Amino acid sequence: MKITEKKVRTCLEQVMDPELNISIVDLGLIYKIKVDNNNNIKLIMTLTTIGCPLFGTIEEDIKNKLKKIKAGKVDIELTFDQPWSIEKMSERGRAVLGI
Repeated sequence: MKITEKKVRTCLEQVMDPELNISIVDLGLIYKIKVDNNNNIKLIMTLTTIGCPLFGTIEEDIKNKLKKIKAGKVDIELTFDQPWSIEKMSERGRAVLGI
């Protein structure tokens, strides 16, 4: 069965930033999701800071969550072109942080 971008995004809502305990989707860290015909997934994402020491933890959680929906290969590309800012957060994420 073909995995949709929406299904991937919903799955990623379960991946929490280890420090803030807010999903990486609500933080606005996910910039692009691509799913090919073989259910291989490519994510383009950022982090709240360059050199975040917790990326390995986030990456592992992403891959574990996407395995549950039968994703093929998962490729995660980090970018800081368009650095993260509070404006990228969802309303729900801002509410959790009281912003």
